[in-house]
Amino acid sequence: MREEAEQKIKVGGAGATGYVGPGRCRLIMKHPKLSLQMAGSRRYAETGLADYHPAFRGLTDLVLSDAPPEAFAEACDVVITALPHGVSGAWVKKMYKEDVILLDHSGDFRFRELADYEAAYKLEHPCPELLEEAVYGLPEQYREELKRAKLIANPGCYPTCSLTVLVPLIREGLIRSERVIVDAYSGTSGAGRKADPVYGFSEMSENLKPYGVRSHRHQAEIKDQLARLCTKEIPVVFTPHLAPLRRGMLASIYADLAPGVTQDDLLTVLNTYYKDDPFVRVLPGTLLPQTRPLIGQNFVDITAVADEATSTVKLFSALDNLGKGAASQAIQSLNIRLGFAETEGLDPLPEVI
Repeated sequence: MREEAEQKIKVGGAGATGYVGPGRCRLIMKHPKLSLQMAGSRRYAETGLADYHPAFRGLTDLVLSDAPPEAFAEACDVVITALPHGVSGAWVKKMYKEDVILLDHSGDFRFRELADYEAAYKLEHPCPELLEEAVYGLPEQYREELKRAKLIANPGCYPTCSLTVLVPLIREGLIRSERVIVDAYSGTSGAGRKADPVYGFSEMSENLKPYGVRSHRHQAEIKDQLARLCTKEIPVVFTPHLAPLRRGMLASIYADLAPGVTQDDLLTVLNTYYKDDPFVRVLPGTLLPQTRPLIGQNFVDITAVADEATSTVKLFSALDNLGKGAASQAIQSLNIRLGFAETEGLDPLPEVI
């Protein structure tokens, strides 16, 4: 790593032309202490980043590169991989022994147990020996571990949205943990940039539809993290839906209230748990999270509502699936790892229209 305080940290991003990649490039470019050194793309190699994405016109002359992982590791202090599951892991394996910090957006390092990864992704892992080395990049839960991380596994968007509101209440015993039901909605960008008519405008405009109802890989990720963070196995019923939005995510979560727990108890625990976390906003039960105010932001808005008549707690959580659910959360984790202020480069002022 560079020792000169005045020199920016050089960052390379492999997989810069999906939906997460350009947003990540933007955040690095506007960050006062990071410099975008390389941006990778096999399909668009030798194309200017500004030619591929017109929003960057006049702002950068960087050219997309099909360089191998070794070249990224040699030129950069930090390498971020946003490649397909299995491919990302192979890249990380080739760079792990180099003097470089690694952050992976795929699911290749989100599980500690190889069997859990193989069951969720139906793939043979390219480097199972590194599973124990990765730190799960959910800053509010793993802040201390992130300070020493060599390899950061950026969480899935649905797990980030769900775990943020669930973990404090389960840890404090305010909700029963016999079963948790997560009913979640995502903008179509959550499926990635792919030429599939299922995600086209004509199919998704004015349309809502469930998908992955039997075995979505994020169900396994939520269950795994609840077991690790709450030290108990908790059954998770998870149903994702596509919504007619470009970006944004909302989760409605249901569980049984512990006896005697009130609305005030729920909000007190959430407010206390996240009082020092700059990107978690706890809303009163009279105000509920919604997606539009969070677009382009690193905030996650949460709240809890006690339904005493049915002894049920209704939890709500919302975020930008390409922001706190992906690119900006990665920058938040890197800020912690590099010793910067956690909010560095993450402008908290939202668009209001």
